[in-house]
Amino acid sequence: MALLNPPVLGVLMLKTGFPRPPGDVGNPATWPCRCFYKVVEPASVAAVVTDQTLPDSLVDAFAEAGMALVAEGATLLTTSCGFLVTAQEDLQARLPVPLVTSSLLQIPTVAASLPAGRRVGVITFDSRRLSPAHLAAAGAPPDTPVAGLEDGRELHRVIAQDLPDLDSALAEADVLAAGRALARDHPDLGALVLECTNLPPYRAALSAALGLPIYDLPGLIGEKHLAAAYQRRGENPPPPGDWAVQK
Repeated sequence: MALLNPPVLGVLMLKTGFPRPPGDVGNPATWPCRCFYKVVEPASVAAVVTDQTLPDSLVDAFAEAGMALVAEGATLLTTSCGFLVTAQEDLQARLPVPLVTSSLLQIPTVAASLPAGRRVGVITFDSRRLSPAHLAAAGAPPDTPVAGLEDGRELHRVIAQDLPDLDSALAEADVLAAGRALARDHPDLGALVLECTNLPPYRAALSAALGLPIYDLPGLIGEKHLAAAYQRRGENPPPPGDWAVQK
């Protein structure tokens, strides 16, 4: 029997034009439900990916866009940049439906699932800008191991410059290089969380290369929110597919 009120995802997007392959939050094929998108006009990569607190005007713009998505029928909201974690509390207080700003929010839960002596690492778009405030907002330890893509050849450059073309093989190589460096420097890693919403397309390759479970935003949204929404309505959720944690 068809769902009378299936979950509807609203995605608050930064204003970008670079490619978004399947798995990326900005690609509708990533999601096993209907989704709406709303571009937050002042939210460029440079404006959001910063080690500074987001200005009130930008938080206001995200709140306004979130309310517009709710008016369109969204029952759950997320964003296209994990750096927005510092606005989670403020935005959630102003929005009438659940909001997940960042994959980083699952770090405490992932950490609690690991064996003694193992900890969670993070791969981020830019480690120079992921600050202690971002980790604190996510409830992550201040000494969480972090690696960024800033030294790579492709993915960071394409996103930072908002370029129209992306070499997926080179992008994957950048992600693998960051993951391998983090694992080499921190042999006590038990899992990785991908801050950047442009990284999930490379999750399976990264998991295979490191032999670690990899957690991302589609997985968090799917397993914690969408699956529960389907079950509350008396139906089984779709097969895990893109939202499954690769192990």
